[in-house]
Amino acid sequence: MENKYTLSGLMVTDFNKLIDGKNTMLCILKNRQGAELSITNYGAKIISLMVPDRNGKLTDVVTGHKSIDDYLTSEEPYFGAICGRYGNRIAKGKFSIDGIIYDKLAINNGPNSLHGGIKGFNAQVWDILQQDEQTVTLEYISADGEEGFPGKLQTIVTYHLTDNNEVVISYHATTDKPTVLNLTNHSYFNLSGAGDPYIGDHILTINADYYLPTDSTAIPYGPKEKVEGTPMDFRTPHEVGERINDDFEQLVFGKGYDHTYILNKEDDELSFCARCLSPKTGIIMDVYTTQPGVQLYTGNWMTGNFEGKKGQRYPERAALCLETQHYPDSPNKPEYPSTLLRPGEIFGSTTIYKFKAEK
Repeated sequence: MENKYTLSGLMVTDFNKLIDGKNTMLCILKNRQGAELSITNYGAKIISLMVPDRNGKLTDVVTGHKSIDDYLTSEEPYFGAICGRYGNRIAKGKFSIDGIIYDKLAINNGPNSLHGGIKGFNAQVWDILQQDEQTVTLEYISADGEEGFPGKLQTIVTYHLTDNNEVVISYHATTDKPTVLNLTNHSYFNLSGAGDPYIGDHILTINADYYLPTDSTAIPYGPKEKVEGTPMDFRTPHEVGERINDDFEQLVFGKGYDHTYILNKEDDELSFCARCLSPKTGIIMDVYTTQPGVQLYTGNWMTGNFEGKKGQRYPERAALCLETQHYPDSPNKPEYPSTLLRPGEIFGSTTIYKFKAEK
């Protein structure tokens, strides 16, 4: 492939590498409005996303790295990635299905298993099944027993950049044994432009009356709680940083927001999830999903220790995530919506990130 650059300044060939016997590469999607989405098949990661601001200037709104080598050594391994087999946390790395105990999951986040283990879907090379100017479809087949999960799982993820500046992510999965899964995209957004140091001025709305409070290890207690009367309430627009340092136990535990919101929606309905706005650029991101929840994470553990794209650094709270998903630790909490997938069943979900600019 010839050396060429993306609109975000990435050199395409810097993403070419042989990993685990498979070739990685950068897939570039463009729409009729000039927006550009760059994805690598290493972890099915979104690397850059160029959308217009209020003046029509294309702005990269996701954090990331300039090369595949940087992703291999990054202290933020989930930048833009598909997380699986189980995104978010499973308490103490164990669960049971039909009376069979599975207790070999990696303990990689305090006492818990996070985002599929040591080498989750974020660190696998996916196969590219199809690509055109605005769509790419990727597949990863997870072996029975991989990272302690039962069943051979086929996962297909499609990214589509529409002419309305929407990033549509569609998920499809099947298994040959009963298993659990929770798939999400872990993009870190800064609508003021990647490299802007703080998302505290972003104005956020989340369509949720309830959230899941957690213990100090980020595992939900169980019952949902009302957001009303707490700093967790984003039913009306608030600046992200307005209450983030309040003396509120949940914010103290997470060093900020790192919580699942229970969306006001019907099961499997594609409906409004959240809206985020940067007052600096006027860029608005509307999120829609079929999933029952969304994890708000405000980059509380980002350090700024390493260089990202264009020499940028990403300090604490330099980005936020809106990870549409099922609830943490659902395999151990039968009262939560089920994350169980059995042979013959098809898991499917859709999430849309839609961008526009306020004049």
